[in-house]
Amino acid sequence: MKVYLDHAATTPCDKRVVEAMLPYFSDEFGNADSQHFFGRDTAKAVADARETISQLIGCKPNELYFTGSGTEADNWAVKGVALHRKDKGNHIIISAIEHHAVLTAADWLENNGFVVTRLPVDSTGLVSVSDLEKVIDDQTTLVSVMYVNNEVGTIQPIKQLADVAHRYGALFHSDCVQAMPYLDVNVGQLGVDLLSMSAHKFYGPKGVGALYIRNGVKLDKLICGGGQERSQRGGTTNTPAVVGMAKALELSRGEMDKNNAHIAALRDHFVDRVLKEIPYVRFNGNYEHRIPSVANFSFEFVEGEGILMLMDFNGIAVSSGSACSSGSLDPSHVLLAMGVPIEISHGSIRFSFGKDNTMEEVDYTVEKLKDTISKLREMSPLFNVKTGGTYNV
Repeated sequence: MKVYLDHAATTPCDKRVVEAMLPYFSDEFGNADSQHFFGRDTAKAVADARETISQLIGCKPNELYFTGSGTEADNWAVKGVALHRKDKGNHIIISAIEHHAVLTAADWLENNGFVVTRLPVDSTGLVSVSDLEKVIDDQTTLVSVMYVNNEVGTIQPIKQLADVAHRYGALFHSDCVQAMPYLDVNVGQLGVDLLSMSAHKFYGPKGVGALYIRNGVKLDKLICGGGQERSQRGGTTNTPAVVGMAKALELSRGEMDKNNAHIAALRDHFVDRVLKEIPYVRFNGNYEHRIPSVANFSFEFVEGEGILMLMDFNGIAVSSGSACSSGSLDPSHVLLAMGVPIEISHGSIRFSFGKDNTMEEVDYTVEKLKDTISKLREMSPLFNVKTGGTYNV
């Protein structure tokens, strides 16, 4: 049996999305920015896709800009706003558990004369509104807090945080990449000025994302080139991917309630079994404010890489953290910010469920996980010291 439990890293492209994209690889191949009829046909497809996505997130079509990824959208928002508004102030605020796209963009700004404040989180991964109020000032030009954390699935109080930012004249950006398949993301209800998304997180194609920029908000360009995206983002429009993104989001919204119920049932069954049947395990996240798909555990006395390798050997795909930093042996910055001890954080695994997973796959995963943890702990000197090596999972 092969089991895919890494949907927070990427989702399989829905076959209905692929079907919608196919004509734009061959028959409808025109450059959407060309003036002849080949270009006009594809330009209409892009315009229709922009309209569809805009309606689904509650913005105007001219407020939505297509990008090559969520990472690009995050970089554009953070760097673009900070650089454009540097005459107002040089202070930006992010949370300590942001995606690396925001973290490294903030690091770049810090190395170029900006002041960056990183908001702490509590033990469940929640940002406090009062903590933002303590550090924001009249020099703050941007606050960026992700809607849903990619490692533990905690949902942040975006509307309240955005309200604080606006009281001080700062703009508010939210990385909503992980939120899109599970929450009814609406820019007006959230009160955000900028919002990032990526199609491959909601069963769309890889290589396409979008940035919502509220009308009236100005920011520097990230990618210069031709006149694409109303002269704000250079690069030939990826028409098949844009069409696929719109179709994927349309399907995701239409089937959200059904999918969420199914995924939550799988996750809850998995979490219950792991906590009952495997000793010395810690659940990481918030039981109340969370999306239905993610379950993050720290298994004491073992290394996450060892768990991942043995699970992979058993045909089960999971993650030791963010896919964007999976090559790093450093402990998760998210878990450390939540107060998970460094020695425990090294034994952490993220399980993220999807709409096509089954209860049979969940039970198979639990059994293989129990066997994996038992085998690794048998080889662990720390576990032997703790238990005398007599306890098997």
